[in-house]
Amino acid sequence: MNNNDHKSGSHRNLQRQTEISEEKEQLHARGNEEVPSDEPFDLDELLPVIGEFGRYQKLLLWLICLPACIPCGFCAFNQLFMTDTPEQYWCRVPELENFTTEERRMYAIPMIESDGVESYSKCSRYAVDWKEILNYSDTDTLVPNASWPTEPCLDGWEYNTTVVQSSIVIDFNLVCDYDIYPTLGLVALNTGGPVGVYLFGLLNDRSGRRISYFSCLATLLAGSFITAASTNFWMWAFSRVIVGLTIPAVYQIPFIIALELVGPNYRSFVTVMTCTFYTFGIMMLAGVTYLERDWVGLTLYTSVPFLVYFLYLLVMPESPRWLLMKGKLEQALAILEKMARVNGKQLPESFRKRLQERVLAEKSRTTKRDEPSIGAFDLCKTPNMRLKTILITLNWFANETVYLGLSYYGPSLGENQYLSFFLSSLVEIPSYIICWIIMDRWGRRWPMCLLMILSGISCVATVVLSEDAVTETLILYLLSKSMISASFLIIYPFAGELYPTQVRGVGIGTSSYIGGLGLIVIPFITYLGKENLRLPLVIMGFVSVLGGFTGLRLPETLHHRLPQTLEEGELFGKDWTFDECFRCIPSKKSPAGSYENLSQDPSDPTLELNTGVPVSAGVPATPGSSTEKTPLEVARMRRQSMKRLVRQASTMDTQKTRDGAMQLTYWF
Repeated sequence: MNNNDHKSGSHRNLQRQTEISEEKEQLHARGNEEVPSDEPFDLDELLPVIGEFGRYQKLLLWLICLPACIPCGFCAFNQLFMTDTPEQYWCRVPELENFTTEERRMYAIPMIESDGVESYSKCSRYAVDWKEILNYSDTDTLVPNASWPTEPCLDGWEYNTTVVQSSIVIDFNLVCDYDIYPTLGLVALNTGGPVGVYLFGLLNDRSGRRISYFSCLATLLAGSFITAASTNFWMWAFSRVIVGLTIPAVYQIPFIIALELVGPNYRSFVTVMTCTFYTFGIMMLAGVTYLERDWVGLTLYTSVPFLVYFLYLLVMPESPRWLLMKGKLEQALAILEKMARVNGKQLPESFRKRLQERVLAEKSRTTKRDEPSIGAFDLCKTPNMRLKTILITLNWFANETVYLGLSYYGPSLGENQYLSFFLSSLVEIPSYIICWIIMDRWGRRWPMCLLMILSGISCVATVVLSEDAVTETLILYLLSKSMISASFLIIYPFAGELYPTQVRGVGIGTSSYIGGLGLIVIPFITYLGKENLRLPLVIMGFVSVLGGFTGLRLPETLHHRLPQTLEEGELFGKDWTFDECFRCIPSKKSPAGSYENLSQDPSDPTLELNTGVPVSAGVPATPGSSTEKTPLEVARMRRQSMKRLVRQASTMDTQKTRDGAMQLTYWF
């Protein structure tokens, strides 16, 4: 065949392929697209037909998924009030029990001077024989002698229960040499988190979302009941590990169910609403702790009501994405038919016919596909990708550590710990709204970094205030908490956009787990506040400022096509210059290369998704060119790629598996 015949044949083939592409797109518009069974199935293709966010999803979200997130906040922060330490406590002296409280302290407790102020010692008493003194002395003339020897509290402590009426500190005598124990309890709670996410993540993928959630809820309730029944500190600490196993997962599983049942256009709304509802739950906890001052009662009031959630077994659906992934076609169809019926839609007949063929073909292709496994070490093989991974992880660590540290530290500030905790939760809500607005205008990098820097400065600025500036310290704290909350909300989608599609799940998982180490460290930082109230704020402020400045080295992702492979990830941001640190408004110039097209309209039929290069219909591709695609390839790429794109409109989504199901990722 000569060269002219070749060109003529290519042109005829191209015209035929264009006709096929147009016919298929018309079928798709009618909801009856006949697509080859070897293409992977994605539920996002069906949701626009039966309703992306119809009545079914709204009922599921408002009545099931959002309320199902409340146990996480309740059981994550009720421990702060279980470990309340009274301001006044002193050594117990059994021989003086018939005396008044003031007399017992006056006779048996030595005076100490701290910062020029004298007060009764909390950890020592006079080492004298009180029986002998009382037998030979008149109590009316008894005066303690400062020269008497002292000894530690050998018979326990007495507590002023005017404000703190009950806590494990009082019941288990966790003061003086044992005052680190409540901090160890927080460490125990946070240590269980990563383990629980891994275990419930496996259960989530193997047995389904429903079984995973109710197993997680049962574990949470069991740990809470053991907490309430604890008779010593170590039993209580063990129960907190059990509760900690469930803290992130009991929030994430209903969140994932909601995400898997709504369309891509509404996942950002679901994400923000879930965060907001979680915050409302913490605000409710402030009211519960104010009304119930007994730590055992508080444990039960923040756990027993959730037994009612087991009624969700009757109404909570399994995720159809998971059912399709597992090949349970009849169950998936039943849920999707019900969804379509409640939404007032009709399930396309072509979907029924093609579903089984598609899923079986996808399974067959997946089992035969021999893809190299990619791990966390692959993120560090090239210099630019290694630097971005380190910076993302550092920023995740700073965000997570400071956010949780400020949450833990809230009750310690202000004149009323219950009001301070309530306000520290309330300020998160406007931060979500601000974050929602600025992300699409100023990008991800500058808002995140600026919020972290300002949050840190607000914390550090507390050192210039006087000791009695309680209200001013609280105001600076609330400003800092609000800004770090917004920053923490940005880091998740920002990291997801920086990591290439090929390693996004691995990258986010690695950064979040390493960042989660801050949850183990932060209780020890807040413990320093026993000696100096502002020292933890200063430490957290420096961490936040450091994270904010280092984050400026990351490339902006707004208006840029994002990398799909590790090779593209190495190129993305490699041309970074120092001048970009001062560019607040991100440039709309997209880097060249085969990146995910996020800045252009994907519905444009003349735009090739992988390169952003317009494709002229009827013009054959240049021989040997790897960038030009035929119209049929463009149409097929458009269908396949649209479901995998990371949306630029603040779509805070979780990473999907290859089968379209969401992954359980540890972020608190």
